[in-house]
Amino acid sequence: MKLHRMRLGEIMSVSKMVLVLGLTMVLVFAAMGYSAAQSNGDDSVVANVGSVKITMSDLEQEESAKLLAARYQYYQVETKALNDLIDKKLVEQKAASEHLTVAQLLDREVNAKVKDPTEDQMRVYYEGVETDQPYEAVRAKILEKIRQLRTEKAKAAYLQTLRTESAVYIVLAPPSATLEPANPQMTQGPQKAQVTLVEFADYECPYCQKVAPDLKRLAADFSGKVSFAFKDFPLPMHARAEKAAEAARCASTQDKFWEFHDELFRSKELDVDQLKAQAKALKLDAEQFDRCLDSGEEAAAVDRDRKEGTRLGINGTPSFFINGHFMSGALDYATLRQAIEQQLTEPPQTVASVAK
Repeated sequence: MKLHRMRLGEIMSVSKMVLVLGLTMVLVFAAMGYSAAQSNGDDSVVANVGSVKITMSDLEQEESAKLLAARYQYYQVETKALNDLIDKKLVEQKAASEHLTVAQLLDREVNAKVKDPTEDQMRVYYEGVETDQPYEAVRAKILEKIRQLRTEKAKAAYLQTLRTESAVYIVLAPPSATLEPANPQMTQGPQKAQVTLVEFADYECPYCQKVAPDLKRLAADFSGKVSFAFKDFPLPMHARAEKAAEAARCASTQDKFWEFHDELFRSKELDVDQLKAQAKALKLDAEQFDRCLDSGEEAAAVDRDRKEGTRLGINGTPSFFINGHFMSGALDYATLRQAIEQQLTEPPQTVASVAK
């Protein structure tokens, strides 16, 4: 009997390794397919116009502004689908390891742990609902809705627990583009860092202001591993953004770009007189700074960044390129950290490296 249990345990261990390998291969093949679809061979002909052949390389170079945004939207849909598949596989693996059906596992780990709301809680919820019906008429629907919300929350927490316990490595990455070299004065971190994060931003953009502390936190978290570069992309609806960008570049000529950059995002004071006051507070040469700002000598440099962003297809800020991989929108610390870690981490090569 003891021998039988040992063999059964060995079989279960091997089964777990096979399941983990299967999940890993799904992710790798998904990423390979995505990369192949993007590259498609630079010299491959995609159209003939009379005697002129249009190659994929021609399309990429001349229509990149249209393609990058569309690919990022597709990547977002792919990411959602991939995460749903990962969750499905994790639950199936866990259920199989405990000789349960998926329904039985979720009943035990999720549904059984969801508590019904109290009557007072449902009445508070009712007060926030726009309805002319009395409480008793909608009580059952309120109870059902709160149960649903709590079940979804409990399931999300359980799935996160399974992810932390399992070997999941996502290979799928955002679409990429080639960028022009950043201004060294507007770059911080090691020159040969494994990961480079380039941000196109607008000093008046509320989302850029919100993400600025997260970027400083990431710089501290990945000190010595990640370099950060800033590029200007003042948006037309922000009247003060253009001059603020010029001011930061004027500060860079006195080796104070990052100090001025951080102060602008902290203070949000972007009028010209405020820009000059901040320069004085940072002990810049006020006469040199004022002359630089008033003359507009950095306007052309700001415009070069903006034109590059437009060529790449950027239409909003902040926009990020992490090792060339494009991400855009109001991204939070966790999302940016995950993207950096993906670039820092080597993909698993063997079953032994991913099985637990």
